[in-house]
Amino acid sequence: MQHSAVPELAHTHTRPVHWLATATALAAVVALSSVLQPGAATAAQAKTPTAKSAPADVAPPDADAADFPLDCGPVGVVVQKKASGDLDGDGRPETVAVVRCDAGSGTPPDGVYVLTRAADAPKPRVVATLVDPKDRMSVTDFAVADGAVTATLLGYSSLDVPSCCPDVRDSARWQWRDGSFVRSTPAGARGV
Repeated sequence: MQHSAVPELAHTHTRPVHWLATATALAAVVALSSVLQPGAATAAQAKTPTAKSAPADVAPPDADAADFPLDCGPVGVVVQKKASGDLDGDGRPETVAVVRCDAGSGTPPDGVYVLTRAADAPKPRVVATLVDPKDRMSVTDFAVADGAVTATLLGYSSLDVPSCCPDVRDSARWQWRDGSFVRSTPAGARGV
C-alpha cells in the first residue's frame, strides 16, 4: 500500500465545530436577507389611447340596500345570493341578486334582479328582472362570469305539482346585447 506524501489535512474531516460554523453562517445570511428588502415596485403600465379604462375603485351596487319589486307583506325580503361583474361593458360593475320573501316555512319562489347605481344616487336600483317570482322558479348554481349570468332554474310543469317537488330543471344564461339582457340555454343543458 502506498502512503500519501502529503500529510492528511485537518479540514478534510468534519467535526462538530464545522457544523456549528456552517449553521451560524447560514443563520447570519437569513437574518441579513430579512433586514435588507427591495423597495416597492414602481413600474406602471402605459395607457394605450384606444384602451377603455374603468373608473378607479368603483364598488359594485350593494344588494342589501336595494328596493326590490317584491310584495312580501310583513315578512320582508331576503337576498339569497349575489354576484357582481361588468355585464354591459361600461367599466362599472353591476350586481345580480337572487331574492325571495322571508317565509317562515316552505320555499318561496326566487326573483333574479340586475342592480346598478349611478355615481350620484344614494341607493342601487333594479334595471332588469331576469327571473320573475311569479314564474314560481327556484334558482341554484348561480354565477356571474365573463359578462354573463348563469343559473339553474327549478320549476313546475303544472299547478298540480306540489311546491315541495319541482319537476322541471332548466339551465339559463343571460347576456347583455343591443340594450337588453338576452336569455339563452347553455350548451349541454337538459331538462328533467
